[in-house]
Amino acid sequence: MKFTSTRGTAPATSLSDAIAAGLAPDGGLYVPDALPRLASDAFTDCIKLPDVAARLLAPFFAGDALAPELDSICAEAFTFPAPLRALATPRDSVLELFHGPTAAFKDFGARFLAACMRRIIRPAMRPLTILVATSGDTGAAVAAAFHGRPEFRVVILYPDGRVSKRQAHQLGCFGGNVSALRVAGSFDDCQSMVKQAFADMPLRAWLSLSSANSISLGRLLPQMAYYAHAALSHQRTHATDLNFVVPTGNLGNALACVLARAIGLPIGRIALATNANRTLPDFFAGAEYAPRASIATLANAMDVGAPSNFERLRWLYPDAAQLRRDFPVQWVDDEAIRATIRERYARHGEVFCPHTACAIRALENLRADGADGDWCAVATAHPAKFEAIVEPLIGRHVDVPPALAQLLARPSHADPLANDYSALRAFLESSASEHV
Repeated sequence: MKFTSTRGTAPATSLSDAIAAGLAPDGGLYVPDALPRLASDAFTDCIKLPDVAARLLAPFFAGDALAPELDSICAEAFTFPAPLRALATPRDSVLELFHGPTAAFKDFGARFLAACMRRIIRPAMRPLTILVATSGDTGAAVAAAFHGRPEFRVVILYPDGRVSKRQAHQLGCFGGNVSALRVAGSFDDCQSMVKQAFADMPLRAWLSLSSANSISLGRLLPQMAYYAHAALSHQRTHATDLNFVVPTGNLGNALACVLARAIGLPIGRIALATNANRTLPDFFAGAEYAPRASIATLANAMDVGAPSNFERLRWLYPDAAQLRRDFPVQWVDDEAIRATIRERYARHGEVFCPHTACAIRALENLRADGADGDWCAVATAHPAKFEAIVEPLIGRHVDVPPALAQLLARPSHADPLANDYSALRAFLESSASEHV
């Protein structure tokens, strides 16, 4: 299979080259030149998550140098579960994606990407720089996946003061080949600087550069696997499709669910839940798509005003009217996030992070509007990462999972960075010179 740019002016390329490049030369995002079709019966002998992932991704890897390695890549990346658990409310469930090393769904894609990149990279004088902007969880997952590997260095940009304290600690606790930069700006500012770096041809001619944001196919494609696994498991048990509510900011996780449905997995309706950043809800309500400055919310990892993967969504749905018809989209403000966390614990003993609470509130609204069928809210992070928000609302301590506790026990450091591309460029040049 070949991969082309959403903007249509870059030459088609192999999956390995698309993963290594991150962004297409014309500034677009890589997409498959055609979507494969896979029926449920193609997975009859696939029960475990790594096996589902390998079967699902095989058509995308066909003809690529990585194809013979796909089974081992999936076995290396999918080493922790993505359980589908029943909620107290009838016919509702939650897909827990926070059982990886940094307690967030980003671990799946980051580990898969790292497994691919280790097989793609060629020995060179200078390490490959993985440049990533994070709104909270991506950076730590990427750092954990690449930490301690001398053929890579990781540079993380995050908005100073706009991630939780435990998220910030994670981002700065790795050291070694991982650098954390706390930017005096928003996530959109961080993302803009990363895109400027990829568009800086003189810099890229001198510096080996790649991406680990959700713009990367190496992050996006494997995220389809946990949706496929959950939907197939549900279908085998209940003989019906599973509907999903996905909390989203940059649209990567949501797009993975959309792609899984598009290629034939037994997924019903897909609803999107955002926080008070309303770029997507306003578009789906009929307004023109208008990126804007993000605002800070309790669900900080979704504080995105210019979601990158909207470009891929429009590639998949060129008809805006059809796109709007296909996806119910709701936004949830901080007051509703607090109320959801408080009320779900008081009524049912359920504990959610602020991002998952957006999905739970959207699901409650869908049910109130008459939605039927079996629905699953996607839990994107462990509530212990947001203890300063969650614990006062539920009135008790949230246990910290062992892997997260280990990271929090390490010392942590992040360097300040001005909200200016020239400052990032100077940092990249200076730190790269140290690795020559």
